[in-house]
Amino acid sequence: MKYINKVALAASASLVLFSDFAFAGEKTEITDITGRKVTVSLPVEHVILGEGRQIYFTAALDTDAPFKRVVGWRDDFKKADLDGYNEYLEKFPEMAKIPTFGGMKDGTFDIEQAVSLHPDVIIMNIDAKSATEESGYIEKLAKVGIPLVYVDFREKPMENTEPSMRVIGKLFGKEARAEDFIKFRAQEIAKVTDVLAKHPDVKKPLVFMERAGGYSDDCCMSFGNENFGKMVGLAGGINLAKDIIPGTFGNVNPEQIIASNPDQVIVTGANWEGYVPGGKWVGVGAGADKAKAREKLAALMQRPAFTGIKAVKDGNVHAVWHQFYNNPYQFVAIQQFAKWLHPDLFKDLNPEATFAELHKRYLPVDYRSGYFVSLNAGE
Repeated sequence: MKYINKVALAASASLVLFSDFAFAGEKTEITDITGRKVTVSLPVEHVILGEGRQIYFTAALDTDAPFKRVVGWRDDFKKADLDGYNEYLEKFPEMAKIPTFGGMKDGTFDIEQAVSLHPDVIIMNIDAKSATEESGYIEKLAKVGIPLVYVDFREKPMENTEPSMRVIGKLFGKEARAEDFIKFRAQEIAKVTDVLAKHPDVKKPLVFMERAGGYSDDCCMSFGNENFGKMVGLAGGINLAKDIIPGTFGNVNPEQIIASNPDQVIVTGANWEGYVPGGKWVGVGAGADKAKAREKLAALMQRPAFTGIKAVKDGNVHAVWHQFYNNPYQFVAIQQFAKWLHPDLFKDLNPEATFAELHKRYLPVDYRSGYFVSLNAGE
């Protein structure tokens, strides 16, 4: 009876929504993050993840068995977040046997391989949309009865995280859990935005966000008024690249950084040993060696773009886990940014405790500190 009471029939369409349950094989039309109408048999039991790091949201919904639906995925999780990959591998060694795929963006996705795994749906990130359409993958997959659904936690995460979680909740038959996660996320963001709203005259520091500092010798990748750039604004800062980079991602010249003289510098990093072995990147993440990460962060500040700027002189230089830019946990980064930018206003805010609570309530692995480091003594 409890499932019958949770069924709601839309008045203007044949869309059937389920809070926790859907009859196996029930054909349902859902709307993905791009506005596409996609017919899927719900709840899905076999899923191909268009990106391995999509396990971040899969684990938040299928917490007890995060890989139970996953029949294939890209191999980027291990390369892009080795510490996180190893953390999950310890508890779920079976994940190493999941078939891996090439990417639609680089044209190496194998449709025959996908068909052989009988997926109910393929979940793709929106940044692959152009390549997917240009190559005709959607039509080819449709001919063999495989629907494709887009979500987004990267291009416009502050806008699309909630609807993306709702789409995945419908696919998995976990709508109630998705809504609970969304509520938790909103409450944690409000712990920052509500305080700032009460202090409209607080001085907003100028912040330079460096994307993947040390990943290559180039300087400097950054964010426009989206992703980490928008998170800086929500945390009470001014994103240096807001009016320089027109889209989500782009570059800022070293001369611009020197001339702007930012008050704070935040570098994104992760364990990228699989991409750039022995690189200069800052390896923050699950259980990271903070002392080593801090050393590498300090070394990055010896580059010409940073020596002599205010942030470096004052020790207001930080590193944050890069993968916050591509999962629904961004609210933890927003809290940490707020604490760095306005330590007096947020002296009682504890982002580490927030992330630990997120793990306790929604994730199948225990929290391991190491996602943030700072050069100043007040870290």
